[in-house]
Amino acid sequence: MKRLVPLLAALALSATADPELRERLKDLHAEGQAQWIYNDISAGMAAAKKENKPLFVTFRCVPCRDCMEFDGLVAGANKELKTLAGKFVAVRQVEMKGVDLSQFQFDYDLNWAAMFLNADGTVYARYGTQSGEGSDAYNSPASLAKTMKRVLVLHAGYPGNKSQLVGKRGKAKPAKTALDLPGLPGKEKFRGPTQLSNCIHCHNIHDAEVLDAFDKGILSQDLLWRYPLPQNIGLIIDRADGRRIEGTVGGSNLEKAALPSGAELTRVNGQGITSIADIQWALHTLPPDQKDIRITFRDQGNESSLSYPLEKGWRKTDLSWRGSMWSVPPRLRIWLPEPDEKERSRHKLPVGQSAVVARWINTKEEAGRIAKKAGLQTGDLIIEVDGKPIPMGGGAKFSTYVKLNYKPGQKLPLTVWRFGKRVKIELPLVK
Repeated sequence: MKRLVPLLAALALSATADPELRERLKDLHAEGQAQWIYNDISAGMAAAKKENKPLFVTFRCVPCRDCMEFDGLVAGANKELKTLAGKFVAVRQVEMKGVDLSQFQFDYDLNWAAMFLNADGTVYARYGTQSGEGSDAYNSPASLAKTMKRVLVLHAGYPGNKSQLVGKRGKAKPAKTALDLPGLPGKEKFRGPTQLSNCIHCHNIHDAEVLDAFDKGILSQDLLWRYPLPQNIGLIIDRADGRRIEGTVGGSNLEKAALPSGAELTRVNGQGITSIADIQWALHTLPPDQKDIRITFRDQGNESSLSYPLEKGWRKTDLSWRGSMWSVPPRLRIWLPEPDEKERSRHKLPVGQSAVVARWINTKEEAGRIAKKAGLQTGDLIIEVDGKPIPMGGGAKFSTYVKLNYKPGQKLPLTVWRFGKRVKIELPLVK
């Protein structure tokens, strides 16, 4: 009977408030993984309180191909992670509809993210980092395992270590859940039972925040420079570890501080660090007028702290990979990839000339119809914006450049290369 009780408990915890959800989403990674509570954070919180275990919540967009392999490893394919997950109450969250946005604040542009909590709501840690290098450039079983072990140490020392955890829970949000966000379009569709077609993805939270800020006239670049990477403050962190300092960025203020390579970063502005995502959170929540930063590190058993000034524009980084940038006005409604060799040859584009091709113009939307009326044609190669070469790197970087430098109501001065000829177009911008 004693052996049966834990088994029954595991089976009960693996249940979900919507038992058919896994099948509707075709969530193959969840099959046979009874150690996970499925899409029910409240049940996870209750179990964590009862068992005095830390809570481990993963957020996963099931149909997204990015992070698919990593998600499978975390869900149960990696033996070390599966063993470690047994020391937590583990919840697999696959949509954002009912998630408490004040409690669960993280970088919503990720395709896979995790948070670790105490049952009283105290946040221990965040995990999950992405950049222009790709969705899995920072995530690995090795670094996640290290983070999980560090969280277990934090949990064992709680509440004696509460002072270094105070800043890890964000300020209360005005909206309780995603469906309460005033900027979220298509709410009626989202209110129905979750299907692949009406799942609220993490990036929809950022989308709604951006559109609401735009409607209120308070959208700024500061709102878009979210979750800066450690490199932005001069730190180069070992991605397989999450805390070990590999070095400093050349020419940065931190380089001048002669930080010992190989030291272990333990706190940023007093917040305990378990992962690169923790560093990003500490930077993300700094006030806009913050002038300096304080880091604490351990080197050869000795802990030291130093403060140094933040450089002007330190938050700026590549935003083109962020899914939520699609929602930032102005929206062009044009598919703008880099031209292939056939297109470059057909248009006699000079070698080395950067360009994006208007491969498809969405005339079902106002912005697409305006582009057509302004003279842009399907297949045109755009080579300049206001007389300057377009940013290298394809349509995402071009679109991001436009969003950061132009506003609805303005005209976008473009130079098009059309079969060997330069054509000037002024494209009116709309929301």
